[in-house]
Amino acid sequence: MNQAPHRRGPRPLPLHLSLALSRGMMATMALPSDSGWNSWNGAWPISNSGREEQHRILAALAAGNHRPEQFRATVLRRLARQDRGLIAGIAAYRRHPWRRETPDPAVLWKEGSSRLLDYGGDGLPLLVVPSLVNRSYVLDLLPGHSMLRHLAANGTRVLLLDWGWPGETERDFTLTDYIAGRLERALTSAPMMALGPALLVGYCMGGLLALAAAQRRPERVRGLALLATPWDFAAGGADVLARAQGAAALAPVLEPVMQAHGALPVDAIQMLFVTIDPWSIARKFRAFARLDPASPRATMFVALEDWLNDGVPLAAAVARECLTGWYGRNEPGSGRWRVAGAPVQPEALEALPTFLAIPQSDRIVPPASALALAAKMPSAHIHMTPAGHIGMAAGGRADRALWTPLLEWLHRL
Repeated sequence: MNQAPHRRGPRPLPLHLSLALSRGMMATMALPSDSGWNSWNGAWPISNSGREEQHRILAALAAGNHRPEQFRATVLRRLARQDRGLIAGIAAYRRHPWRRETPDPAVLWKEGSSRLLDYGGDGLPLLVVPSLVNRSYVLDLLPGHSMLRHLAANGTRVLLLDWGWPGETERDFTLTDYIAGRLERALTSAPMMALGPALLVGYCMGGLLALAAAQRRPERVRGLALLATPWDFAAGGADVLARAQGAAALAPVLEPVMQAHGALPVDAIQMLFVTIDPWSIARKFRAFARLDPASPRATMFVALEDWLNDGVPLAAAVARECLTGWYGRNEPGSGRWRVAGAPVQPEALEALPTFLAIPQSDRIVPPASALALAAKMPSAHIHMTPAGHIGMAAGGRADRALWTPLLEWLHRL
């Protein structure tokens, strides 16, 4: 009996399948034939690197005395194998038996859809601030592989601000509402006040929120840890700038959807992430098809992929601020980002102990963007790590990449 698939992902599935199809079509259009390169390609602009690749392939064909049609047939067979591998990987993922069963810890405070979760521990109190566009449990991914539980077991008291799914109230929120409102009220809630000033730990977008909150309420903050936190959205070269401008240009296109829903839907957010590396989904699912489903590596893949596909919408006003303000006008990097009317100035926190973790292989927050923040805080402890944006916090080597170095810095405070 065939087992029914459990999952809908990878989201949005039609987009990923369409990208795989378009890749194959582009490849066949560019293949050589007996008369040279496919005539379909004559009307398409070709980059310098593309022309170099054409010359390289033609030289290899000539040197090896390969017939172009045989070469073409070989490439088509390889494309077909890759497509089969992609479909097999997606099917294996959707049928994988693993399910997240880790219960949430105790709720110490709640407002709207947001909750303050208590991960326990003794020592320096940490308030962890995740991004608004992904579920916070990436930091508590698997039994035995949880950044939050690891920190709690090694000399810190860990609390997590879980933003939750934006309800009717949150869909009218701006970034000021989240920072000067929800985050500040969590920071000054009775459970947090009982612990005294806390160290704010912000991950990705959450780092920007934590940074702004620390500037607003310095008496409640005894330190900052900013993990893969962007600052200059134009830093990192022409490709990064073009991607930022492309994201900003999508804001008017997405406006009717945001007006209808009061939020930027999950699949639209996923589409924006896909533009960073359109072919990465196909690569990783082909690789997953080759894994033993019972292996720890396969379980880790499924857990992370489930998290990626379990996103949350972004309040429409916040989405506009991020797309047009951060990516379009680079307001943080240019010193023009304001919260509750006041500019956010990292240099104002020069005396605050700060840890900046910057993944060197980050595709979501280019290292140059995070290093621009480090330049504003020259006394901060900079931790460069050979990891990616998600791998640093939740990957198989996250202990060495982030957890242990962060704990060592915390224990020195």
